[in-house]
Amino acid sequence: MDSTIKTHEISSTKLVLLIFVPTTLVTGTYVVLGMMQTTIPSLLLFYLCATAILFPLELGIILYASKKEYGKISLRSAFFDQMKLQWWKILLYGSLLFAFAGLMSITVAPWEARLFVPMQQNIPAYFDWNALGQYPRTTVLITFAYYFLFNGFVGPITEELFFRGYLTSRVSRFGKAAPLIITILFSLYHFWAPFGNIFRIAVFLPAAYAAFKLKNIYVSMVCHCLCNIFSVIIFITAISA
Repeated sequence: MDSTIKTHEISSTKLVLLIFVPTTLVTGTYVVLGMMQTTIPSLLLFYLCATAILFPLELGIILYASKKEYGKISLRSAFFDQMKLQWWKILLYGSLLFAFAGLMSITVAPWEARLFVPMQQNIPAYFDWNALGQYPRTTVLITFAYYFLFNGFVGPITEELFFRGYLTSRVSRFGKAAPLIITILFSLYHFWAPFGNIFRIAVFLPAAYAAFKLKNIYVSMVCHCLCNIFSVIIFITAISA
């Protein structure tokens, strides 16, 4: 292993802590606040918690690592060992991966949803993100706008920088298995949405390997944003119907 790459490696223990401490904090806060009130819709509440806790922690880890490794606060640690790729190729690869995700959404996702129906029925009614009918129209519109912005752009961009950028490059000792390991951990870290692991892994593993092979996280970032934007549009359309 190249000495430069070796110095950027993180231990397996640190890897697990970096992933699961932030998500435990945000999910715990979300659940506790959700049990204390019903004024704010659970969907909006989660993304407010993510804005205040999860995204700052993930970006903060990258900024701290960059300061430690390069002497300057930046996002540079998320782009370690990355290569430039023409934008049209990034959009092309990202779109093809998005198309594959669409195929998974009509095959794997419905099957997995049926598989976990008994468990989902035990979730308290408040935490059903679809339960927006009892809220004022203004509250619902604010929820839609916030969901579109933070699930469509801020969330996936932050997660790609953190998982496909920073973390994947820090476990290069696992070789070609690194994207698989990070993808599984990425899926499991969704404590607030625990019933979609098979679908998430099926969708994001090809994107992770594409980013790994091309040494360009913008490919998976485009795919991730497109997937989330599409899911938000479908969600808003269904709720508004």
